[in-house]
Parts: sequence; C-alpha cells; structure tokens
Amino acid sequence: MNYLSHSHTDSVLLIILVVVICLFFVLGIVVLALAVRILTTVKRVVAKAEHVVDSVESAADVFKDASGKMALFKLFKNIFDLTQRKHK
Repeated sequence: MNYLSHSHTDSVLLIILVVVICLFFVLGIVVLALAVRILTTVKRVVAKAEHVVDSVESAADVFKDASGKMALFKLFKNIFDLTQRKHK
C-alpha cells in the first residue's frame, strides 16, 4: 500500500489549504507592516506632544515668575499713584 498516493479530492483539498495558508501569511505580513507604521506615527505624535507640554510648562513658569515681579511693580505704582493723588 502506497501512503503517498492521493485521490483527486485529497489533492484539491490540499491545494485549497495551501492557498488559504498563503493568504493568511500575506495578510498577516500586511497587517504587521501597517501596525508598525501606525506605532511609528503614534510614537512621533507622542514625542511632539511631550515637547509641547514641556514648552507650555516652561512658558507657564516664566509667566508665573513674571507675574510675581509685576505684582511688585504694581504695588509700587499704586503707592506712587496714592501719593500723587494726595499732593494734588
């Protein structure tokens, strides 16, 4: 008895199985390539967002420091305005 002999039905089923497996691998490679591309884009967007957040934080620190200094100048201006009103 020869175990390697296939009937016509076995050959057709084997061809269908091989085609389905090939399609599965091709689709898997395409999906993997798209996932890598999307992850790269997301990584770039996250890096830019972190840079923007750092810039905003540093700008907020500058404004906070400036507002403290401006408060001192406003105090001096108010004192000056009060003394000018009393002399008029």
